[in-house]
Amino acid sequence: MLIKEAKEIVGGLSAPSKMPGPAFNLPTTACIVGTKLRAVKGSTCEGCYAHERGRYRFSNVKNALNRRLSKLGDPRWIEAMTTLINGRHWQKPKPHFRWHDAGDLQGAWHLKNIFEVCTRTPATRHWLPTREAPLLRLMDPDVVPKNLKIVLSDHMNDQAIHPSWWPFTSGVATTHGAITCPASNQGNKCLDCRKCWDRDTKRVIYGKH
Repeated sequence: MLIKEAKEIVGGLSAPSKMPGPAFNLPTTACIVGTKLRAVKGSTCEGCYAHERGRYRFSNVKNALNRRLSKLGDPRWIEAMTTLINGRHWQKPKPHFRWHDAGDLQGAWHLKNIFEVCTRTPATRHWLPTREAPLLRLMDPDVVPKNLKIVLSDHMNDQAIHPSWWPFTSGVATTHGAITCPASNQGNKCLDCRKCWDRDTKRVIYGKH
């Protein structure tokens, strides 16, 4: 499959300036748990950076997000995503990919398709943060491809209780001393940090946007 055809099928990828590689994102209006949490004071989705804020307010960005959402059910989606990830010219020896710098999983079928993409792109390390806990509770963490790190995100800021049934979690802190993500101290960029992709790092704490 040609790169041009793959882009048309998938709806393209995004290129977050913060991270060491591209990403795939969806509109926040399609978030299942996140949509409910946005209305909850003190939740990690309250004031979401990807919901009607910054560049996400622009019509061209909204159109791109909705286009990607509409393409998820295309039977060629897995092949197209594989083509885009394997076909890019990476600057790092170990390429990194993020799923959903905006948006979240749409169902078990969506996660299953991502598993297949990860299996077909073994040289890439994938990171997938999600608040869709019900989906993760249905499966054994051992079935996740080894090059994919699925991180269960806390629902509330400064959350102190974390699930024992999932190995990787992340939280949001409102006090600087609790933050373990270094981005806030280095121009809001990952630079050489790879904690989010590193399976030896079980929990990461971000600062509140």
